[in-house]
Amino acid sequence: MLKKQKLQTHQIILLVISGIVLIMGIMLIMAPAAIYPDPSRGFQVMRAMELGSKFNVNLKPDQADISKNIPDFLAWWSPGQYLVPYVFKLIFGVNTGQASSIVTLLFSLSGIYGFYFFFKKAGFTPMISALSVLFIVIQQSFFTPYVFYNGGELLLFGYTGWFLYGCMAIEKTSWKLVVFLFIAGIAGFICKSSFLWMFAAACCFLWIRLSLGSKDIINWIKNGIWIGVPAVLSLFMIFHFYLSKGGNPSSGGAGIRLAWETFGFPLASPILTAFSIDDLSNGLLFHDDTPMFTHFWGVITVLICAILSVLLIRFIVKKVPDKNYVLLLTVFYVAAVLFFGQSFLRQAYISYEARHLRLIGLIAAPGIIYLVSGLQRGYKYVFYFICFVIAYSSYRYFVPGYFQNKNTSARGYSGIAQLFIDQPSLNYIRNLDRQNTNAIFVFNSPDLSLEIEHNRTITVETIGAEVAIDYDDYVYKGHAGPLYIILPSDYLGPKSTIMRKCFPGYTGFKMTMLSNEYILWEAK
Repeated sequence: MLKKQKLQTHQIILLVISGIVLIMGIMLIMAPAAIYPDPSRGFQVMRAMELGSKFNVNLKPDQADISKNIPDFLAWWSPGQYLVPYVFKLIFGVNTGQASSIVTLLFSLSGIYGFYFFFKKAGFTPMISALSVLFIVIQQSFFTPYVFYNGGELLLFGYTGWFLYGCMAIEKTSWKLVVFLFIAGIAGFICKSSFLWMFAAACCFLWIRLSLGSKDIINWIKNGIWIGVPAVLSLFMIFHFYLSKGGNPSSGGAGIRLAWETFGFPLASPILTAFSIDDLSNGLLFHDDTPMFTHFWGVITVLICAILSVLLIRFIVKKVPDKNYVLLLTVFYVAAVLFFGQSFLRQAYISYEARHLRLIGLIAAPGIIYLVSGLQRGYKYVFYFICFVIAYSSYRYFVPGYFQNKNTSARGYSGIAQLFIDQPSLNYIRNLDRQNTNAIFVFNSPDLSLEIEHNRTITVETIGAEVAIDYDDYVYKGHAGPLYIILPSDYLGPKSTIMRKCFPGYTGFKMTMLSNEYILWEAK
C-alpha cells in the first residue's frame, strides 16, 4: 500500500490562507461590500450597456439640454472593473454586489497562488514563498476589497503574479514571447490602466535578461525587436480602441511642481507598501479620513521611508542569490520611481497614495522574508512584532467594516452596501423610481446611481465647506420629466440653494425630509 504523503509546512500555510479567504469570500457574497467611486463609474457604464448602450459608453443627460442624452466613452478607467463582474452577472444571474463579491474571492485566490508560484520561479524556496504570501495577506490592502470593492486594484493583484511568473519563465526569443507580450499587455490593461508602466518595466527586464552576457550589439538589437514589436502592437491596440476615445489620467496636468515628495514618495514605495505605512497612518499625503500626521510630518515620514527603502533594496540586491529576481526588482523599482516621479512632477491626475505602487511591495516581499530569515533571533522577534501590528490593524479594519456593511448600510437594487444613504431614504427613492419612467435623479455620490432601474441619473461633485463651485461644472439647462435631488441634511441652507439653481429649467421645488440624515428636493 502507498503511504499517505504528509503535508509540508508551506503547504499547510497555503491551505490555511486559502481556507480563510474562502470563508471571507462566502461571507462577502452573503453581504456584499461597499464600493469605491472609481468602479461605481464603471458600473454605471455596465448599467447603460445592459439597457442597450454601446461598449463602454454611458448615456447621460446633456448639460446644455437636460431632455437629451449624450454618449460618454469612459476612457478614464479601464473596463475590467465592471466587465469581469458583468460576466458573473450573466452566468449566475446575481446582482452587482454579489458579482463583485465573486470577483473579490476568485482574484484574491488567484493573487495568492500567482505570487506564490512567481516567488518560487524567482528562486526562493517553497517555505520562503509561502511566508512571503502570508506577509502579503496580512496587509490592509489585501482586506480592502472585502470592505470596499476597489475594482482594478483587485484585478491587478490577481493578474500580476501570473504575469511576472510568465516573464520569469521565458528563456529565449520565439513566437511564444511575441504572443505572451501582445496578449499580456492587453489583458493587464483591461485589469487596470496603470498596468502600462508595469508592462514597460517588464519589457525592459526581459530585454536586459535575454541579452545580458552577450557583447554583440546586434544580438541586443534583435532581442529588442522581438520584445518591442508585440509590445508596441499591444499599446497601439489599447490606445486606438480605448484611450484615444476619451480623457484619461495621462491626458492632462496642472503644471510643473517639484517638491520633496515628488520623487521621495515613489522612492519610499517599498516601505510604504510592504509594511502598510501609508494605510496605518490613514494616508501620509493623501487622505479621506482624519490623518495621523500633518502634511509637514507626512513629508518627513515619506523621506525617512525613502531612505530606508533604498537601503532595503540595496540589501536585497546584495544578499538574494537569484540574479533574475534581483534584476526584476531593480528594474521595476527604477521604473516606478521614474514613472510616478514625472507624473507627480507635472501634477498629473494621480494621487499620492501607496496603493498605486503596491506592486513594488509585493515584489519585494520574498526579498524581505529572505533577509529576515538570516537575522539573529532578537531581530526576528522585532519583525514578528511588526507583522503582528500590521495584522491586528488589518483585523481592526476588516471586522468593523464588514459588519457595518452587513448590519447597518442600506441596500437596494444593486445589492451593494450604500454608505451615503439610510434604508428608509433609499426605500423612498426606489419607490419613486418605480413610479416614473422619465424622471431624473440627482446624487452627490456615484454609487447611489446604481440603485435607479427605470430613470436617468446625474452625479454631481460634493460641495465643500467653502460653498464655492464652478457653475459650468454643475449647471444642467432645459427641462425634462420630474427632477429629484437627493442630498445630505447638512446641505440645508446655502448648499441646497446652489443645487436648485443648477437646474434653471425647474421652479417650484418642494422639500421632503426623507430621514434625519437626508432630504429630497423635487420639481415637476
